[in-house]
Amino acid sequence: MKGIILSGGSATRLRPCTKVTSKQLLPVYNRPMIYYPLNTLIKAGIKEILIIVAPERAGDYLNLLGSGKEFGVKFTYEVQDKPEGLAQAFIIGETFIDNDSVCMILGDNIFEDDLAGDVKSFTSGAKVFAKQVKDPERFGIVEFDADMKAISIEEKPAQPKSNYCVTGMYVYDHRVVDVAKNLKPSARGELEITDVNKWYLEQGELEVAMISGAWIDTGTFDSLLEAQNLAKEKLQDKFVI
Repeated sequence: MKGIILSGGSATRLRPCTKVTSKQLLPVYNRPMIYYPLNTLIKAGIKEILIIVAPERAGDYLNLLGSGKEFGVKFTYEVQDKPEGLAQAFIIGETFIDNDSVCMILGDNIFEDDLAGDVKSFTSGAKVFAKQVKDPERFGIVEFDADMKAISIEEKPAQPKSNYCVTGMYVYDHRVVDVAKNLKPSARGELEITDVNKWYLEQGELEVAMISGAWIDTGTFDSLLEAQNLAKEKLQDKFVI
């Protein structure tokens, strides 16, 4: 199992804080934000991690994280010249992934749950992690049947069929590279991760695991403040790095 942390983008919603640094390098209580998804991958036993960054911030990540030796892992770095959708990460990481399975986590996503068991038990297909939200129109939404089996996934629906959103951590087998390569850009001009998940769903190979603890996508000042409080109160004893 390989790991990817996607930390590109310009985070304009967090200006001026992100004018001179990457969002994922901002402090969340006593650690840089990227330490939280990094901790999630390392706890799952992943030793090889690709970090995808914006070109103007690459040096900052290298200065902070180095080779990975400090954390007992090996880092590889790739530049995302232009953010064109989450699924682009698998095209950028094609050589890195090779024939292995891969767990991708977004560099601004913070999870309270220990997801190591879900990652370690993965064998093939795809596994995503769902959480109930109050504003489902902002996310990729998964619809379930009466037996809680996923039957549809839709990106930012105007009329959501459920309030279960797909969070920013995804586990796929090596086929994800070819799936991503064959995607057509959405109306937003992006390669949508929802379309990757749809492909696996159509093959009958998508597993949806439920998240019970807190999950924060730290893209706004309010969610960043929420993450600070969560990190202080509940996450300090969950670190292995």
